[in-house]
Amino acid sequence: MIDENKKNLTFINKKRKLIVMNLKTVLTTDTVNLHLKGTTKEAIIDELLDILVNAGKVKDKDAAKACVLDRERKMSTGMKHGIAIPHGKTDSVEDLVACLGISDNPVDFDSLDQEPCRIFIMTLSPVDKTGPHLQFLAEVSLLFKSAEKRQEILKSTDKSEVIKILTE
Repeated sequence: MIDENKKNLTFINKKRKLIVMNLKTVLTTDTVNLHLKGTTKEAIIDELLDILVNAGKVKDKDAAKACVLDRERKMSTGMKHGIAIPHGKTDSVEDLVACLGISDNPVDFDSLDQEPCRIFIMTLSPVDKTGPHLQFLAEVSLLFKSAEKRQEILKSTDKSEVIKILTE
């Protein structure tokens, strides 16, 4: 369930405990990179996974990469307005995890509008948890509808500021 006013995700974890999560709890300065260098879809996905691995959020990078690339083969996660939301379900994570990357240069991501992307938000969730994954994707999609927010994120030079822009 998404709380529109507080931008919270509510779900029940493996221990049947109610969890309220918002982007502030999922995205941290450790899971944001303002200068992705990749020039291809696969290189960007690899960099995003490195962020999550380095933050201790992903146990098996190869398994996580395989699930994200498999999802991309089914249908590109390149959205509109320069945004891509690569995602997948894998046993390499305990709970929903996410990271955000900004590319220094536009990258062809087979987007719906055929435009290259510069803003990438990746999310991974356990195979047995559908609710939080879908809710997160829905919330992120709503956040990026604002052209003003997208421009603020692209201009930002501070990771904390990017998180603040996303969570206001």
